[in-house]
Amino acid sequence: MTASWWFRLVRRTVGAALVVALTVVFLALLPVSLLVAAVVSPFSQGRWRPIRLLWIATVQLVLETTVLLALLVLWLMSGCGWRIRAPWFERRHYLLARWYLVTLFREARRVLRLKITTQGPAPDAHPGSPLLVCSRHAGPGDSLVLMYALMHWYDREPRVVLKDTLAWDPMVDTLLNRIPNRFISGGPGDDVEEHIAHLATDLDDDDAFVIFPEGGNFTPKRRERAIAKLRERGFHHMADRAEGMRNVLAPRPGGFLAALEASPDTDVLLVAHTGLDHVLTVGDVWRELPMDKEITTRWWRVPREEIPSGRDAQIDWLYRWWEDIDHWVEEHKPTDLGPIDPFGRLGRRPHQDVADEARRRAD
Repeated sequence: MTASWWFRLVRRTVGAALVVALTVVFLALLPVSLLVAAVVSPFSQGRWRPIRLLWIATVQLVLETTVLLALLVLWLMSGCGWRIRAPWFERRHYLLARWYLVTLFREARRVLRLKITTQGPAPDAHPGSPLLVCSRHAGPGDSLVLMYALMHWYDREPRVVLKDTLAWDPMVDTLLNRIPNRFISGGPGDDVEEHIAHLATDLDDDDAFVIFPEGGNFTPKRRERAIAKLRERGFHHMADRAEGMRNVLAPRPGGFLAALEASPDTDVLLVAHTGLDHVLTVGDVWRELPMDKEITTRWWRVPREEIPSGRDAQIDWLYRWWEDIDHWVEEHKPTDLGPIDPFGRLGRRPHQDVADEARRRAD
């Protein structure tokens, strides 16, 4: 066993113990914390901001501890890890991840007054076939929204390449290492395209390989750096096109092309969204509470035969789609949900346009 394996084991064990201990202490002090939050709330900006944030933190800790205990039970049931990657146990882990996301989002919608609506054809319109999901990236919340939609609405089993910094969360580290995912550092010697090609190979009928071609969350500074880097490398035409996109980063085609090559018969699902673009840090969450926001997502399914062959043609195809996504985001800037009545119910915006599919899947 390598030193890195022992490091991951110690990190998971210590991290999990700390999360459980923190949850116990947090729950023990919850009555006092609620009293303090209630006293402070009238003096803070927003409607019961401290209480809402305290409740979301409580729900998150309880959910994470519950998942960690469930992961321990599954590990014991598998013969202390002997059969942990068997199909039955893999499915149980996906169901556990879906339960976590569904519960978290139901509380977030209720407490933070979030609304998620969907435009475009649903990914389950053609069930029984895998998908390559190519999504805009604009904040930590968008990844959770996408995974929630794929798993809860469409019963897909996502595969994704993640930054290795996320593995410091013991729940994320343990759960996602037991199902097809990869943590990468992105540093020298770490072949990201190889990881992507490996994950995108041999997709099952209900699989969805997820990739974020921008490579990071959108910010104005990152957009400027991405354009400058294209010019430094001599890609002036791509830099000119990137300058015309105001709401997205220039896509990095390498990973996407690797996924296309690894899964040559799979359709592509492009995803745009807007609503949480500016919520990037804990401080942003604090300032935005209560959020009163509508998260709008748009799905475009492209049959594989409509995607051109050849590297240059595929890069041009990806850029054209990213330009379309940029235009869509510009036309669907975040809006407030409207007034709230004394009973906490949401008012409707004068021009609220919610598709039948979105209404049916509101929960």
